[in-house]
Amino acid sequence: MQWQQFSPNPENALPATTTATTNTTTDAAHGLLHAAIRDAVQTLWQQAGLPDLAGDESGLALSGDGRAYPSSFCLDVAAPAGVAASSLASALIYQRRQHQAMPQVAVDVGHVLAECSGYFTLDGQQPNLWAPISGLYACGADLGEPGWLRIHANFEHHRDGVLRLLGLPTGAATTRQQVAEALKGWAAPAVEERAAALGLVVAAARSLQAWRAHPQSAAVAAQPLVSITQLDSDKPAAPLEWPAPAQPRPLDGLRVLDLTRILAGPVAARSLAAQGADVLMLNGPGLPNIEAIADLSRGKRSALLDLKSTEGQSKMAALLSQAHVLLQGYRPGALDALGLDPPSAARLRPGIVYASLSAYGRSGPWADRRGFDSLVQTVCGINWAEGQAFGSDGLRALPLQILDYSAGFLLAFGIQAALYRQASVGGSWHVQVSLARVAQWLQAMGQRPVPAAPAQGEVPGAAYLEALDTGFGHLQAVRHSAVLQGLPSAWPHAGQPPGGDMPCW
Repeated sequence: MQWQQFSPNPENALPATTTATTNTTTDAAHGLLHAAIRDAVQTLWQQAGLPDLAGDESGLALSGDGRAYPSSFCLDVAAPAGVAASSLASALIYQRRQHQAMPQVAVDVGHVLAECSGYFTLDGQQPNLWAPISGLYACGADLGEPGWLRIHANFEHHRDGVLRLLGLPTGAATTRQQVAEALKGWAAPAVEERAAALGLVVAAARSLQAWRAHPQSAAVAAQPLVSITQLDSDKPAAPLEWPAPAQPRPLDGLRVLDLTRILAGPVAARSLAAQGADVLMLNGPGLPNIEAIADLSRGKRSALLDLKSTEGQSKMAALLSQAHVLLQGYRPGALDALGLDPPSAARLRPGIVYASLSAYGRSGPWADRRGFDSLVQTVCGINWAEGQAFGSDGLRALPLQILDYSAGFLLAFGIQAALYRQASVGGSWHVQVSLARVAQWLQAMGQRPVPAAPAQGEVPGAAYLEALDTGFGHLQAVRHSAVLQGLPSAWPHAGQPPGGDMPCW
């Protein structure tokens, strides 16, 4: 899909005539935006092999826009399309389970992007989600090889690994200025390659043209946006009849093992929980977590399980034997040695839907490379193109971690599409989404002129927020952005720190 016609006024000013004219202009802009979202949803739906949507996406009601988060990229198409597709899949499953009409799905674009902002407070305080030395740095000044490098150092072992590579003292006392000075003597590609060999998360900035010329770009482009493949056909078709309470939601009774920690995977599991799934999030003892775990734990139970121990493996096998979905975001290949790769999981639990998230997909020279949203934005030319669009000589990050959130919504959609198809043809299924492929999807939507005015602020409107007393403290965060008309919407669980619940169903 190439969408260029929706171009906000470069001065960010609607015609100053009558209210009727202003409303007409706004309505026209919304019409173009919503049409693009519907087009993206229809394409996702068809590619997933789901039954045709009847007229106007079978009750998809769209509203709002993304003006609070200005960008040259179509953030207000990508993320809302993911939310809408996932929610429509929930509605389709509800229709099949309850033998009733599909409930209407309402999606507000501004609400979706507010959810993608990741905004939350704990006990009235907004945590700092970025480590001091994480971010973008100029490189190579002393070598005459100027470039840019992005470092992700939110976990201590990643931070200390980069500091050792640069010959700097490890620990929290090393400053951004020290890192910046050290990088003057390094070319960005050299740091990237050395860091990747050490399993660190660092990315050299590229232009869009440079990324397109990279062999990994071609490997990513050859992959489906949402890959849904059958692992086996031994298990016969089974109706979508998980145990459900008296007032069912679409996914009530669906058991999901959530083995993810960093944004996209937890967002996918949280989206399933929003529709009633029983999500059990498993963390390994001693594994670090990001501050956003308090927000991402909503709707889930949270347990600790050491998958490297004999006891942990035995408990995992028991959990898997009763699960319907296993969702994992470990680095590529990390679960293979534990017998939890997709084919092995399907043998242990025939009929499982196994969902995998990766940075760059599972083919090409970077198939095993770690990565996060901010780094993939940098590598794929998005930061370079956004900077150009805003008239900057340098790079500019998107206002949201849109790759993570869009990937999470798409993964939730793919999981439900696999469950629906499984009900017809049986078998175990593998769903795969990569951040780099989502980036290419976003880039294919095109760019548009950006407004001159800044965003309206980092705090989402009160209408989007909810308050919960959780195991982390009093949480205020953005509600899930999809509404299925006539169905309950409260979280099944408020959220607990890792180990707050037992590893059992």
